[in-house]
Amino acid sequence: MRPASDAPADLAAARIADGMQNRIFLDPILRGSYPEDVLDHLEPLVDLSHVLPGDDRVIAEPIDVLGVNYYRPARIAAQTEPLAEWTAWPGDEHIEHLPQHGEQTTMGWVVDPGGLEELLVRLHTDYGMPMLVTENGASFDDAPDPDGAVRDPRRVAYIDAHLRAVRRAMEAGAGVRGYFVWSLLDNFEWAEGYAKRFGIVYVDYETLTRTMKESAHWYTATIARNGL
Repeated sequence: MRPASDAPADLAAARIADGMQNRIFLDPILRGSYPEDVLDHLEPLVDLSHVLPGDDRVIAEPIDVLGVNYYRPARIAAQTEPLAEWTAWPGDEHIEHLPQHGEQTTMGWVVDPGGLEELLVRLHTDYGMPMLVTENGASFDDAPDPDGAVRDPRRVAYIDAHLRAVRRAMEAGAGVRGYFVWSLLDNFEWAEGYAKRFGIVYVDYETLTRTMKESAHWYTATIARNGL
């Protein structure tokens, strides 16, 4: 969650957006309590009576590793005029997610491997947990060539850049134990159905034939040599 500017309102908006989408989960598990600024933010908006004494001790049972899903950063600004439409998170009507420029996937998500490095270093600094990158990948329009090969150089470049970002985070001290591409196969992507292809293996949805894309061959070679 990156603030759109150094203005205090934008910094506060980015802080609460991070609280609502990241720290509200991380702090109870890894610190044994909900973040106070998030509770203050939520108190006038929702009923918190279901949060009971003793919950924090149960939630904070030790875990072995923290799974981190990353696709792209968000650019956050304060919204002075509350948005009229429904939002997913209480209070989000005061937070604006600004568009970002640069290369984008077919999901409309900006390609920003530096955000993964930034996130992993931040999580290491704040929580000190061993981590796995449990999801990271990109949707592009893939189709077999006349010869049957599926060439997806943009996905190769995406995974390459994000693996290098993981390596930089590790060199900065982040305890990353592994990395998983999302995803092995083209699959059903929730509200997007079968329209978006994240897989490194192409699936023909009519015949269910599976074809390794260029990215799958590249990733196989990367794993075999244990490095880029």
